[in-house]
Amino acid sequence: MNKLIIDNKSYSSRLIVGTGKYKDLEETKLAIEASGAEMVTVAIRRMNIGQDKDSPNLLEFIDPTKYTILPNTAGCYNALDAVRTCNIAAEILNGEKLVKLEVLGDEKTLYPNTGETLKAAEILVKEGFKVMVYTTDDPLVAKELENIGCISVMPLASPIGSGLGLQNKYNILSIVENAKVPIIVDAGVGTASDASIIMELGCDGVLMNTAIACAKNPILMASAMRKAVDAGYEAFNAGRIPKRRYANASSPIEGNICNDE
Repeated sequence: MNKLIIDNKSYSSRLIVGTGKYKDLEETKLAIEASGAEMVTVAIRRMNIGQDKDSPNLLEFIDPTKYTILPNTAGCYNALDAVRTCNIAAEILNGEKLVKLEVLGDEKTLYPNTGETLKAAEILVKEGFKVMVYTTDDPLVAKELENIGCISVMPLASPIGSGLGLQNKYNILSIVENAKVPIIVDAGVGTASDASIIMELGCDGVLMNTAIACAKNPILMASAMRKAVDAGYEAFNAGRIPKRRYANASSPIEGNICNDE
């Protein structure tokens, strides 16, 4: 089956994982390995990848030659802060301009501020950044972000860290059906079945952090998520049977010994 293509690079895994909330960097490393992910996202404002010389550096545990490091703007509440954070990330990562843009509306819901997100996306695309963008599940906003030039649109399944799973599959379906860029659902996954459901809708990938990092056994959950994403993707490509209101016998009636005279 086809691989996921982002910024002209192909990925066998369609699972992207975050690096926050683990008990330590060693657990982070082990969980990422178990997940099979090839891209990991890092909150520049919260995680050290070289900007703080006196703190443990994530890149000492996560090899940037093995994984694509996707810096994100988590914690930003306006476009200018988000743009500034992306420029800092590019400086730290030797000019790499692949970023995950998220501009939040408030601390309680962590819901995207679509106005500021659109504004930041326009600026970053003009500055040559390759923008993967976290947004609401509004199909019109998703299409506008694609039209601006974002290379991947990342609608939420439900609020960040909520574990509620997919709450509006019809909007996600609409986004997928009208997109020409990868659609990667970001935020709200709680368990493996949530990831499979998302992939069965035809999404290109899933990004998650809390569902793995805050599980009772993060490493085992990372392994489960790996399998769930693969299973959902395979099921979508296999093509499910249509739903019926009534039963449909799985074996033929003809030749049944009970029907013979």
